[in-house]
Amino acid sequence: MGIEIKTVGIIGAGQMGSGIAHVCAASGLDVRLNDRDPERINAALGLIDANLTRQVQKGTFSDEQRRGALERIGVAPTFDDLGACDLVIEAATEDEATKRKIFQTLCPSLKPDALVATNTSSISITRLAASTDRPDRFIGIHFMNPVPVMQLVELIRGIATEDPTYESAKVFIARLGKTSTMSEDFPAFIVNRILLPMINEAIYTLYEGVGSVESIDTAMRLGANHPMGPLQLADFIGLDTCLSVMQVLYEGLADSKYRPCPLLVKYVEAGWLGRKTKRGFYDYRGETPIPTR
Repeated sequence: MGIEIKTVGIIGAGQMGSGIAHVCAASGLDVRLNDRDPERINAALGLIDANLTRQVQKGTFSDEQRRGALERIGVAPTFDDLGACDLVIEAATEDEATKRKIFQTLCPSLKPDALVATNTSSISITRLAASTDRPDRFIGIHFMNPVPVMQLVELIRGIATEDPTYESAKVFIARLGKTSTMSEDFPAFIVNRILLPMINEAIYTLYEGVGSVESIDTAMRLGANHPMGPLQLADFIGLDTCLSVMQVLYEGLADSKYRPCPLLVKYVEAGWLGRKTKRGFYDYRGETPIPTR
């Protein structure tokens, strides 16, 4: 029998962590938000308030509901402050060593029956679970970005994940009003296994001079009916995250078709990571994004 999830801890107050906190609080769950940088928590709370206010303006949420959701989000300065949580979701940077260190430090602070999850978009759930004291109660819960908007959540079981953990995660996602799909624990799971190689191929198309940034994105928007072009999407995801996923695919599947494009590597080395640094395949420093190539 699974655990009833009433209080959710979230580690990482960036784009993904703040989005997860938003949907959990809006669904009536208590949230404890942790980040090593207090300023990121303050920024996350401001972003959540702004997004909830936008929902109120659209008529999909009342102002009373907005205030209630914000009141349900508490700050957890240390891992000890997550001790009462039924589920803790790690949403830190897409780096395996960082995530493993978080789990090793976190677990002694948790109650014995608490579930632990990672929001990783590509890293082995089995390997991450092995860094905890509860691999049977560990699962991948991969939200899509932006979390309040996207309907899908991938659930990924590690080799040791037990049925009650998976069932509890399914109930949790349903309570958030989202749809879950189950993926096996292979590099990048389902969505990014398909999506990121397409983005990488778009970057190769740019690198080889087949088309400009604008022509490639226009071609895929109008020729394949994609809501945004692949290079625009890469900037939205973050080029560092795109590179991390491609490296996981390349190393995990040992197939040259997953080799990260050298241009993607160069942009990351330059610190041009997309929207979050205001420069990627587009320059976002002005009023209108301008293609950089």
